[in-house]
Amino acid sequence: MAGYWFATAPENVRGALREPRLERAIGVIYRPETERQSHYFRARLADQFDVVIHLDHTRALEPLERSALWDRGEPPETYPSGV
Repeated sequence: MAGYWFATAPENVRGALREPRLERAIGVIYRPETERQSHYFRARLADQFDVVIHLDHTRALEPLERSALWDRGEPPETYPSGV
């Protein structure tokens, strides 16, 4: 899995990350008509985090113990509307 990380403490990094940037909230209800207003906020990464980690590729978690209720091929609860 390719990616990188960097500490935000060094002054040259803090300076580069001082300007507010858009950050996407996690765990919000997806509403396409208000996505920009309801899913994003301005953040200064160096003020919020000690370390920033970037992963090029991720995948969904799978349960440690698979039960009869878990079906890998089942579409997401919000399929196909995304709401």
